Amino acid sequence: MNANDLAALTERPVDAVAPWLQPITAAMSEFQIDTAARQAAFLAQIVHESDGLARLVENLNYSAARLTAVWPRHFYLPPDAPEGRQDASQYEHQPEALANLVYASRLGNGAQASGDGWRFRGRGLVQLTGRALYTEAGDALGLDLVNQPDRLFEPVAAARAAGWYWQRIRGNADADEATPAAFQRLTVAINGDLIGQDHREALWRRARTLLGATGAPGVS
Repeated sequence: MNANDLAALTERPVDAVAPWLQPITAAMSEFQIDTAARQAAFLAQIVHESDGLARLVENLNYSAARLTAVWPRHFYLPPDAPEGRQDASQYEHQPEALANLVYASRLGNGAQASGDGWRFRGRGLVQLTGRALYTEAGDALGLDLVNQPDRLFEPVAAARAAGWYWQRIRGNADADEATPAAFQRLTVAINGDLIGQDHREALWRRARTLLGATGAPGVS
């Protein structure tokens, strides 16, 4: 893979993505993402998650209507009954308050008042989320991500964290299988659902072509 390949995959200018080339290449080597099939699957997922290597933090700036769609168990809008939920209009376009509410007391985070939800919101190329995952990744990588979570905005740390998470979810095994079903498993492991799957699969096909992976997607 070279800078031109990365630009073609992300559909961004070469000079915008070139700073990512060495960190991603090094991370793929560190975590044995070392065949065209593995690299194509890995690159497709991180490029989608990061909006073409351009966005390294979770977007939590939601409209009230979108809040009820994304977190229906947390939010409502009148005339619906509250049923223990929050009025979405009170959290509209308030990302810090939103993160502290929806990520409270889970993912290793403290209660809402602790601020952990915002402090450990999604960062990096695969949007690591929650104190527990920041702690685990930091310990594995030799980085203090608990006290310095913004390290995940740095290309080297972000790429290594993505490689570490890929290893954690056994991404190479699914990439080696090289089937649509296996690629869907990767999406669920990274995203929790199949959000953006059509785009991820388009990136996967493009990456396989650029890297010379044998056969079409779905063929080992």
